[in-house]
Amino acid sequence: MLLSSLFSAVNGALAKILSEDLSALEIVFFRNLIGVVFIVLMLKHTPGKFSYNHVGSLILRGVLGFSAMIMFFYTITSIPLGVAITLNKTSPFFVAILAFLLLNEKASKTSIAALFIGFFGVMLITKPQGFNLIDYDHLLGILGGFFAAAAYTTIRKIKDHFDSRVIVLSSMMSGTLLPLLLFLLAHVYTPPSYLKFLISEFVMPESHTVWLFILLMAIISTLSQWLLTKAYSSTKVTVIGVVSYTNIPFAIGFGVMLGDAFPDIAALCGIALIVLGGLLVKRAA
Repeated sequence: MLLSSLFSAVNGALAKILSEDLSALEIVFFRNLIGVVFIVLMLKHTPGKFSYNHVGSLILRGVLGFSAMIMFFYTITSIPLGVAITLNKTSPFFVAILAFLLLNEKASKTSIAALFIGFFGVMLITKPQGFNLIDYDHLLGILGGFFAAAAYTTIRKIKDHFDSRVIVLSSMMSGTLLPLLLFLLAHVYTPPSYLKFLISEFVMPESHTVWLFILLMAIISTLSQWLLTKAYSSTKVTVIGVVSYTNIPFAIGFGVMLGDAFPDIAALCGIALIVLGGLLVKRAA
């Protein structure tokens, strides 16, 4: 899990480097396109379980996964790497809320306390002032956490009907096909400034260095997911949950190396509270 967290932070750093040449939408497209090839080859070698009666839920999971990914990669390009990854870590709070609202799971006192702790941590990071609440980039980071939580919640409803590789493929297919549609849309529609991260023209990379980073990001991302799976199958989920948060200090370190400002005291306290809240949610689950 420690290695998975390290590779996850490296993946974020590579995305930040690539953002100098590619839009967030292009980064998502290439990351998923290469991933689709890997997963299809795996399924061709060893077919997995597939239920035609639940295809709609599978497609929904893919769309939610894409929504989470595009917002996550956009925030990586627009705010410090450590903060972007921390805001994405708000997903356990939204999972708890959605499980209560949609899956009729009970909310314990611990999980309710964790939600308040996490919410206060978000406030310390985003520093809302008066009526100028959360700025747009931070808001998209939090929305990315929400869509990630919605995708996780959907997985809990379809995990018995599909092979795990099929579920991953649904997200990667959405992350490939939807960007293609958005690239085409950019030729006939000029989006307002707040949607430019979502609707942008495709520009084919020409630099060999950019292609090398794209391939490296896909490999490292796949390796991180494999290590994550191995970790969850090897020991207690609570232990893994604790170690998974080490990708935040890794991300802060890589972000500073790439030119991000080191988080101030308020932001560090906010990060700590989000980690504490996330751990409490996992413990209460």
